[in-house]
Amino acid sequence: MRSGSGVIRIALAFAALLVSFSLVVWRQSRALEVLRELHASRTERAIAESERAELMRRIVLLESRGHVVSAAARIGLRVPAAHEIVILPLTESTPAPRAVASSDSTLPVLAQAGRRGEAR
Repeated sequence: MRSGSGVIRIALAFAALLVSFSLVVWRQSRALEVLRELHASRTERAIAESERAELMRRIVLLESRGHVVSAAARIGLRVPAAHEIVILPLTESTPAPRAVASSDSTLPVLAQAGRRGEAR
């Protein structure tokens, strides 16, 4: 019966070899799948960073003084003169607002009306 047990041993060794090869193939295919997912994630991240950079450049352009001034001119706005600028307080503890470089007597009245929340 020695010849029968030798065949069984060879069959078991062959089965173990097949199982180990199958595990290696499965592990390698899983690793390749994870690498594909990683590549896709990196590509998506690069695209998102590119879009963010483009949006930041557009924000800088749209917030630039030249763009704001030209857009304001298109809708009929203008840069105020020095005597038209009124500085209002941020909190109640700051002093009352005052006109900057003002010779116009209506500005202090406007500043006081703004402080009290009234319109004159």
